[in-house]
Amino acid sequence: MTTTLGLLLATLIGVSLGLLGGGGAILAVPIFTYVMGFGAKEAIASSLVVVGVTSLFGTAEHWREGHVRLRTALIFGVFAMIGAYLGAQLATLFSDAAQLILFAVVMLVAAFFMFRDNNKEESDEDEGGSEPEDYSVAGVSLGCAAGLTVLGVAIGVLTGLVGVGGGFLIVPALVLFGKLPVKDAVGSSVLVIAMNSASGFVGYLGKVEIQWGTIVLFTALAVAGSFAGTYLVRFVPANALQKAFAVFLVAMAIFILYENRQAIPLV
Repeated sequence: MTTTLGLLLATLIGVSLGLLGGGGAILAVPIFTYVMGFGAKEAIASSLVVVGVTSLFGTAEHWREGHVRLRTALIFGVFAMIGAYLGAQLATLFSDAAQLILFAVVMLVAAFFMFRDNNKEESDEDEGGSEPEDYSVAGVSLGCAAGLTVLGVAIGVLTGLVGVGGGFLIVPALVLFGKLPVKDAVGSSVLVIAMNSASGFVGYLGKVEIQWGTIVLFTALAVAGSFAGTYLVRFVPANALQKAFAVFLVAMAIFILYENRQAIPLV
């Protein structure tokens, strides 16, 4: 029964991904943990499959629209992959409760970014489009390449530790250091997410039990739901939906923190 409910919720994850253009996969970890009964590490490893595969489909769509800057995405993505693998190795030093607490904090940060993005003017889409004048690393200025390197590793470590793609952090990084317009940063971030999710998952192999049948079906339903969400987006006000989803993330984060309150210092 719980597996069936979890698979139904996988479809809703896909719908939210299609409606919001990202972010919905952050729900995979709590569904795997609290609905389907996975351990925290198993849930995080499984969520990386969902995040990675759905991101690949998203990358194809952004590529067709011409919003993937391959050079910048690869520079960022390679270092994010290194960080994600390291994060998966570091996960062995964390208890399940500690990982879930960190995951809840990430949910709160993601909710903050969603609220902030909801208040942006459409003119912001054109920000950050200038290319750096001084190229020295694969066509990217040395300062920008250094910023992409440091942030790539840091965000990758976060991905490996808690199983989220980190698009809410990758997009601002690509705008600030990659000098990309917002639409190109969003499109490129999806490729980076697919890369670091794959690396993080590899880091968990051999350390947790992988229920391949359930994960493959879960991921397929999420992808199918994303197509439905993409169709429905024309009928739903995006700003209101994003704000509602952010509120839901806050509520879910509070629930996870409450469930793991014994592991929180001073609680």
